[in-house]
Amino acid sequence: MGIEQFIDNELKSNDVVLFMKGTPQFPQCGFSGQVVQILDHLGVPYKGLNVLESNDLRDGIKAYSNWPTVPQLYVKGEFVGGCDIVREMFQAGELQQTLKDKGVAVKQTA
Repeated sequence: MGIEQFIDNELKSNDVVLFMKGTPQFPQCGFSGQVVQILDHLGVPYKGLNVLESNDLRDGIKAYSNWPTVPQLYVKGEFVGGCDIVREMFQAGELQQTLKDKGVAVKQTA
């Protein structure tokens, strides 16, 4: 299986996927950590994939999304953005609305 097919499978199998440096339990960079904090605050179930474990995955996700940086958040297979975009959407309430619109349960509304 190629890396693009692996990414496709992960996005189809999980409603919310975060391609990140490190794991949700132990983020390896501040930007990944911020997105983890936001998702955890919202109580959103998600799958974190550590791009540091595989050069193929790290390079592959950047090519897949045509986005140069990690972390990258996907909801229902759709690219949402990186740390700055996710943080701004969260602060404006847009992230919560996007999740709800796509049928993903959100515990926190604030």
